[in-house]
Amino acid sequence: MRRTRLTRILVRRWRWRRNPLRRHTDAVEAWIVLVAWALATIGGAVAGAVSAQATETALMRSRAERREVSAVLLETAPADLVDRTTGDICSRVRAQVRWTDRDGVVRTDGASVRAGTKSGATVPVWTDGHGRLVPEPMGPAEARARAILTGAGATVFGGLVILAAGRVVRLGIEHRATERWGEEWARVGPRWGRRTG
Repeated sequence: MRRTRLTRILVRRWRWRRNPLRRHTDAVEAWIVLVAWALATIGGAVAGAVSAQATETALMRSRAERREVSAVLLETAPADLVDRTTGDICSRVRAQVRWTDRDGVVRTDGASVRAGTKSGATVPVWTDGHGRLVPEPMGPAEARARAILTGAGATVFGGLVILAAGRVVRLGIEHRATERWGEEWARVGPRWGRRTG
């Protein structure tokens, strides 16, 4: 078992060993593979870290720009709406609310409220810097989780792009080496005697 593993490792590393059959392009391909993996590891990690930081910063900025205000419900929210796609009873529904923004302007718009809430009840809503209703921002834990997932995705994607680029370069080198081999064989082959086929 151990001998088989050692043989596999040696076979995989044949491009690095000196032997008369190794072409210059074999060594170049080995270096391309090594560099591509190193760049994919480092570049993927950097892309992931930058992406995660940018996502977390954007989500925290969004949270800082939004403000929770109290609004008055202008109508009783329906209590027994059923979601047409899933058949589940909706826990939140849209209803008209009225609030006063930080400039003292009274505004009215539709907001997501708990189903069955009675008219005249005070409900919390979120507004942006212009007094418009916006969705509730993510909490710090949820924002961090989103940033981590985004960073992980960027790490994988960035690494795969670099590996794919390395593969394209290798294929180009292999293609050119095969063409040269064919040209050389066309010159040398007839000297070996009669052709078969």
